[in-house]
Amino acid sequence: MEEVEKFLKEAKTYYLATVEGDQPRVRPFGTAHIFEGKLYIQTGKKKDVSKQLHANPKAELCAFKGGEWIRVAGELVEDNRVEARQSMLDAYPGLKKMYAADDGNTEVFYFKNGLATISSFTHEPKVIKF
Repeated sequence: MEEVEKFLKEAKTYYLATVEGDQPRVRPFGTAHIFEGKLYIQTGKKKDVSKQLHANPKAELCAFKGGEWIRVAGELVEDNRVEARQSMLDAYPGLKKMYAADDGNTEVFYFKNGLATISSFTHEPKVIKF
């Protein structure tokens, strides 16, 4: 899982896909953080992505860097503990301009049954389950 987090942080931007009804939705994200042995992302409860994940927690993200790409699939489960939210904000201090751990909007999700695949045109895919 550390390799997955490292890849996402080095890529800086990844694209998260969710579903709204029968329509896929994709948007850029930048948070990836390990807390208590789980890989987390962060968003705001007011955003459509939050509503989509609560309706259907299956999601996939994709990032590209240095000739390789990663796809991470799984279910995103909300962790409603203030400690989890604060840990994310501490890892990404720039978020504190827009979010606070107890603002009623900050939301963190962790991957359940995560499956990451790192691929390129020059090597066989590497699969990481977490």
